[in-house]
Amino acid sequence: MEIIDNGIRPDHQVIFDMIEPGARVLDLGCGTGDLLHLLAGDKDARVQGIELDEKAIYECVKKGLSVCQSDIESGLTEYPDGSFDYVILNQSLQEIKKVSFLLREALRVGEKVIVGFPNFAHLDARFCLFFGGKAPMTPSLPNRWYDTPNVRFLSIGDFRSFCAEKGFAVEKACFLNGRKTITFWPNLRALNSIFLLSLQGGRRPYGKGDAVAGPETPPDREASA
Repeated sequence: MEIIDNGIRPDHQVIFDMIEPGARVLDLGCGTGDLLHLLAGDKDARVQGIELDEKAIYECVKKGLSVCQSDIESGLTEYPDGSFDYVILNQSLQEIKKVSFLLREALRVGEKVIVGFPNFAHLDARFCLFFGGKAPMTPSLPNRWYDTPNVRFLSIGDFRSFCAEKGFAVEKACFLNGRKTITFWPNLRALNSIFLLSLQGGRRPYGKGDAVAGPETPPDREASA
């Protein structure tokens, strides 16, 4: 992922801007903890992370972060309802098998969830498939088909439809192509997307809790380009 002039990845900057100072934050698949370290240092956020890779956890510990080693696929049973203001799932959704289950778990323990993923319907990916007849490789999908960690290949349009079907309200969405924010035809032109989600009607999964969700953002001018 590209680093911008202030040393922050573009997707991390978008997520940073979404989170309020002093918030309670859980990062699922936090990697080496760069985003959590930024939130703790610059926004005084109370942060925790979950990561599976031991080397990444060591890097988190070096940064003074609280991170536990766990497989997020198994759920978040150790956390009570409403433990966090924000749960982050950035660049991990495409590696998850039980997507609906994990997002409902995230919205059980958190008031809002921030989801970031590469857009499989970007123009470069379409070009590779249509003209090359091969699995696409783009800046946001850099691995070959045989060594990719991805098990899901979704587009922005796919995710919007999924949220509507499952009752997840899209409060905000940002679409990126490197440093540029894409506002026109993001399903075709954006390499990465970041969504801020809550539960429609403020209802927690399984009828628990009393969080209040904000209004859903209207679809972009193109929903299925």
